[in-house]
Amino acid sequence: MDFSTAIQEFGFDCKIRKLSAKTIDNYRKQLLYLQRYLSDEHKITDVAAVRASHIKLFLDMMDDKGRKARYINDLLKVFKTFFNYCKAEGYITERPTARIHNMKQPKVVILTFSEEEIRKLLSYYHKRDFLSVRNRTMIALFFDTGMRLAEVLTLRPEQIHDDYILVHGKGNKERLVPVSPYLAKSLLQYQAMRESYFEGGKFPEGYVFVSNRGRKLTPEAVTKFLKKAAKEVGVNPQVRVSPHTCRHTFAHLQLKNGLDLYSLSRLMGHENIAITQRYLEGVQDKEVLKAAQKSGVLANL
Repeated sequence: MDFSTAIQEFGFDCKIRKLSAKTIDNYRKQLLYLQRYLSDEHKITDVAAVRASHIKLFLDMMDDKGRKARYINDLLKVFKTFFNYCKAEGYITERPTARIHNMKQPKVVILTFSEEEIRKLLSYYHKRDFLSVRNRTMIALFFDTGMRLAEVLTLRPEQIHDDYILVHGKGNKERLVPVSPYLAKSLLQYQAMRESYFEGGKFPEGYVFVSNRGRKLTPEAVTKFLKKAAKEVGVNPQVRVSPHTCRHTFAHLQLKNGLDLYSLSRLMGHENIAITQRYLEGVQDKEVLKAAQKSGVLANL
């Protein structure tokens, strides 16, 4: 099977499996990168001719270029998925990636927002105009639910209920996240403000959060207003200000407050618990002890 054709077929299979357009595009780019390397360096154009040594040489090249271990492991994950597909379709008899292991990744402690910084960020957009109410509500939503930016941007009114939100996550997988009284109040205030601001006008495809012109919000617009607030309230400059850091903070504080790892994994919509375990690296020993005291066996008899 020609490599280009196999990549194209694999893309169709990803669509059938309901993977996001962004994920499919990333897969395609990474596989085309590998394809060009195999063609230029080894004159390989057929998937059946690829050997483990070719993949290892490609990954070694990435390492020599200074790529981080996590990036290289992400590439390997895509290659493994692709060659699993090729084997299932009968295009190859052996997977060249079968015995290739991930590079060892250094443990990285993810810096998150402090509780005081969260309070300051929530109070920064305190005015009663449309943009202030919208921004404050979105910040509350990020911290209170741990939702991904893409999930918030595509949120629709029918997904929001009194005490929970039905989230459409990666791969179109659904999950429930709880809504606190604070967030419920914020969402109601924003809904009333939005209806008044647009005088009942329609919004693009029924999204909850829109621009002041009624258009769908972009990721850049959300990151911009979050960074502005962070700069004004004096957030630790070592913290990477982004909606994803809000998600990390949600996980960090849930673990700190005693939520078990399995429940957190479900709330965050992770494919497996191993992904969620990375968030433990940012929790200090003293915080683990406090959480353990709250959930102690005898203390809760």
